[in-house]
Amino acid sequence: MAPLLSLSRLIDRITTWVGSWVSWLVLAAVLISAINATVRKALNTSSNAYLEIQWYLFAAVFLLAAGYTLMRQEHVKIDVISGRFSKRTQIWIDIVGLVFFVLPLVYTVVHLSVPLVIRAYEMNEYSQNAGGLIRWPVFALLPIGFVLLGVQAISELIKRIAFLRGLIPDPTQKGQARSAEEELAEFLLQKEVAEREKAALAGKP
Repeated sequence: MAPLLSLSRLIDRITTWVGSWVSWLVLAAVLISAINATVRKALNTSSNAYLEIQWYLFAAVFLLAAGYTLMRQEHVKIDVISGRFSKRTQIWIDIVGLVFFVLPLVYTVVHLSVPLVIRAYEMNEYSQNAGGLIRWPVFALLPIGFVLLGVQAISELIKRIAFLRGLIPDPTQKGQARSAEEELAEFLLQKEVAEREKAALAGKP
């Protein structure tokens, strides 16, 4: 089991790196959107390429970060039923879901999408919109994203089996790292406290 856990840790590190890199695409999409809107309003000109690159980037974030989202336990879960069961039963439900649903879905999507990517590449397919972009790179995001999801699913499967064998802590527990919303709330609270203290000092004679 030790080699499998080492493999799982390696996969998690790769997934974390991918997730960190993909997060910059959100900033890129925001900047492109803002520049495009500014140019369109100020100069009354634009290009379909700017519009298409935005949904290319959105597709990249959504697909390439799917494995990272799985690792962070951030996918939406309906725990109305499973929440009533013991932790071991919940882990078994996760194992069944990974083996019989996630991994077969990954195989199916990759198997069906790769020929489409190859066809688009060989035909050098472009968008039908004037000034549009080449299509095969965004098509390629689909199998790449699902491969990353499948690899992370294997890591999650290893961790759950290791937990059932008493080798590691509960892998479904989210890390103690604060979310972006929690960090923002703390920042705003600290700012408000600082402003109150500043106002109080300014009011003293």
